[in-house]
Amino acid sequence: MQSIIYIMGVSGTGKTTVGKLLAERLSIPFIDADDHHTEESKAKMQQGIPLNDEDRTPWLEHLNKIARAEVQRLGAVIACSALKEKYRAVLNEGVESYRWIYLQGSFSDIEKRLLHREDHFMTATLLPSQFSTLEIPNYAITIDCGLSPENILFEILGNIK
Repeated sequence: MQSIIYIMGVSGTGKTTVGKLLAERLSIPFIDADDHHTEESKAKMQQGIPLNDEDRTPWLEHLNKIARAEVQRLGAVIACSALKEKYRAVLNEGVESYRWIYLQGSFSDIEKRLLHREDHFMTATLLPSQFSTLEIPNYAITIDCGLSPENILFEILGNIK
Protein backbone atom coordinates (compact mmCIF):
# COMPACT_ATOMS: atom_id res chain seq x y z
CA MET A 1 0.00 0.00 0.00
CA GLN A 2 1.27 3.43 -0.98
CA SER A 3 0.27 6.95 0.09
CA ILE A 4 -1.80 9.68 -1.44
CA ILE A 5 -0.24 13.11 -1.04
CA TYR A 6 -2.80 15.87 -1.31
CA ILE A 7 -1.62 19.38 -2.20
CA MET A 8 -4.30 21.85 -1.08
CA GLY A 9 -4.92 25.58 -0.93
CA VAL A 10 -6.90 28.31 -2.62
CA SER A 11 -6.64 28.78 -6.34
CA GLY A 12 -3.38 30.33 -7.47
CA THR A 13 -1.10 28.91 -4.78
CA GLY A 14 0.78 26.65 -7.21
CA LYS A 15 -0.85 23.31 -6.41
CA THR A 16 -0.53 22.01 -9.96
CA THR A 17 3.03 23.19 -10.49
CA VAL A 18 4.23 21.79 -7.16
CA GLY A 19 2.15 18.62 -7.51
CA LYS A 20 3.67 17.80 -10.88
CA LEU A 21 7.20 18.37 -9.56
CA LEU A 22 6.54 16.19 -6.51
CA ALA A 23 4.95 13.40 -8.51
CA GLU A 24 7.84 13.42 -10.96
CA ARG A 25 10.39 13.32 -8.13
CA LEU A 26 8.55 10.42 -6.44
CA SER A 27 7.81 8.63 -9.74
CA ILE A 28 4.10 8.41 -9.00
CA PRO A 29 1.04 9.67 -10.90
CA PHE A 30 -0.14 13.28 -10.66
CA ILE A 31 -3.86 14.03 -10.62
CA ASP A 32 -5.16 17.57 -10.97
CA ALA A 33 -8.62 17.81 -9.41
CA ASP A 34 -9.43 20.73 -11.72
CA ASP A 35 -9.41 18.29 -14.64
CA HIS A 36 -12.32 16.43 -13.04
CA HIS A 37 -14.79 19.31 -12.60
CA THR A 38 -17.97 19.01 -14.64
CA GLU A 39 -18.45 21.38 -17.55
CA GLU A 40 -21.34 22.93 -15.60
CA SER A 41 -19.08 23.69 -12.64
CA LYS A 42 -16.38 25.13 -14.88
CA ALA A 43 -18.94 27.37 -16.60
CA LYS A 44 -20.26 28.52 -13.24
CA MET A 45 -16.77 29.46 -12.04
CA GLN A 46 -15.97 31.23 -15.33
CA GLN A 47 -19.01 33.41 -14.66
CA GLY A 48 -17.60 34.28 -11.23
CA ILE A 49 -20.14 32.15 -9.35
CA PRO A 50 -18.65 30.15 -6.48
CA LEU A 51 -19.41 26.44 -6.29
CA ASN A 52 -21.56 25.28 -3.39
CA ASP A 53 -21.36 22.02 -1.46
CA GLU A 54 -23.94 20.43 -3.76
CA ASP A 55 -21.77 21.26 -6.81
CA ARG A 56 -18.68 19.84 -5.13
CA THR A 57 -20.08 16.57 -3.75
CA PRO A 58 -19.99 14.43 -6.93
CA TRP A 59 -16.57 15.90 -7.80
CA LEU A 60 -15.14 15.02 -4.38
CA GLU A 61 -16.67 11.53 -4.48
CA HIS A 62 -15.13 10.96 -7.92
CA LEU A 63 -11.72 12.11 -6.68
CA ASN A 64 -12.05 9.80 -3.68
CA LYS A 65 -12.60 6.82 -6.01
CA ILE A 66 -9.44 7.78 -7.87
CA ALA A 67 -7.48 8.11 -4.60
CA ARG A 68 -8.72 4.72 -3.33
CA ALA A 69 -7.59 3.08 -6.58
CA GLU A 70 -4.22 4.86 -6.72
CA VAL A 71 -3.32 4.08 -3.08
CA GLN A 72 -3.51 0.39 -4.04
CA ARG A 73 -1.05 0.94 -6.89
CA LEU A 74 1.86 3.38 -6.70
CA GLY A 75 0.18 6.10 -4.69
CA ALA A 76 -0.35 9.54 -6.22
CA VAL A 77 -0.09 13.26 -5.76
CA ILE A 78 -3.49 14.93 -5.98
CA ALA A 79 -3.76 18.72 -6.31
CA CYS A 80 -7.14 19.79 -4.95
CA SER A 81 -8.34 22.96 -3.24
CA ALA A 82 -10.09 20.89 -0.49
CA LEU A 83 -10.96 24.10 1.35
CA LYS A 84 -13.28 22.65 4.02
CA GLU A 85 -12.62 19.90 6.52
CA LYS A 86 -15.70 18.03 5.33
CA TYR A 87 -14.30 18.03 1.77
CA ARG A 88 -11.05 16.54 3.04
CA ALA A 89 -13.03 13.91 4.96
CA VAL A 90 -14.70 12.81 1.70
CA LEU A 91 -11.32 12.65 -0.04
CA ASN A 92 -9.77 10.63 2.81
CA GLU A 93 -12.63 8.13 3.16
CA GLY A 94 -11.33 4.60 2.60
CA VAL A 95 -7.82 5.86 1.84
CA GLU A 96 -5.62 4.19 4.42
CA SER A 97 -2.45 6.22 3.89
CA TYR A 98 -2.41 9.92 3.05
CA ARG A 99 -0.61 13.19 3.79
CA TRP A 100 -1.81 16.77 3.39
CA ILE A 101 0.34 19.66 2.19
CA TYR A 102 -1.19 23.14 2.54
CA LEU A 103 0.19 25.89 0.30
CA GLN A 104 -0.45 29.10 2.17
CA GLY A 105 -0.22 32.67 0.92
CA SER A 106 -1.60 36.14 1.39
CA PHE A 107 -4.72 37.28 -0.41
CA SER A 108 -2.89 40.08 -2.24
CA ASP A 109 -0.04 37.87 -3.47
CA ILE A 110 -2.37 35.16 -4.71
CA GLU A 111 -4.70 37.68 -6.33
CA LYS A 112 -1.74 39.06 -8.34
CA ARG A 113 -0.98 35.55 -9.58
CA LEU A 114 -4.59 34.94 -10.60
CA LEU A 115 -4.84 38.24 -12.46
CA HIS A 116 -1.90 37.15 -14.64
CA ARG A 117 -3.07 33.58 -15.20
CA GLU A 118 -4.52 32.80 -18.61
CA ASP A 119 -6.74 30.02 -19.92
CA HIS A 120 -8.15 28.88 -16.59
CA PHE A 121 -11.80 28.73 -15.53
CA MET A 122 -11.06 29.96 -12.02
CA THR A 123 -11.17 33.76 -11.98
CA ALA A 124 -9.70 36.18 -9.45
CA THR A 125 -13.24 37.33 -8.60
CA LEU A 126 -13.75 33.99 -6.80
CA LEU A 127 -10.74 34.41 -4.52
CA PRO A 128 -12.64 36.16 -1.69
CA SER A 129 -15.12 33.27 -1.52
CA GLN A 130 -12.26 30.78 -1.44
CA PHE A 131 -10.57 32.56 1.47
CA SER A 132 -13.87 32.81 3.36
CA THR A 133 -14.50 29.07 2.83
CA LEU A 134 -10.97 28.00 3.76
CA GLU A 135 -10.63 25.95 6.93
CA ILE A 136 -6.90 25.53 7.55
CA PRO A 137 -6.04 22.01 8.71
CA ASN A 138 -3.76 21.82 11.74
CA TYR A 139 -2.48 18.40 10.61
CA ALA A 140 -1.17 19.53 7.23
CA ILE A 141 2.40 20.41 6.40
CA THR A 142 2.07 24.16 5.79
CA ILE A 143 4.38 25.80 3.27
CA ASP A 144 4.54 29.39 2.01
CA CYS A 145 3.45 29.42 -1.62
CA GLY A 146 5.67 32.48 -2.18
CA LEU A 147 8.73 30.24 -2.22
CA SER A 148 9.99 29.01 -5.58
CA PRO A 149 8.45 25.70 -6.73
CA GLU A 150 11.84 24.04 -6.23
CA ASN A 151 12.08 25.31 -2.64
CA ILE A 152 8.52 24.19 -1.93
CA LEU A 153 9.46 20.75 -3.28
CA PHE A 154 12.54 20.71 -1.03
CA GLU A 155 10.36 21.60 2.00
CA ILE A 156 7.83 18.88 1.18
CA LEU A 157 10.46 16.20 0.66
CA GLY A 158 12.13 17.16 3.93
CA ASN A 159 8.82 16.75 5.76
CA ILE A 160 7.56 13.51 4.22
CA LYS A 161 10.72 11.43 4.38
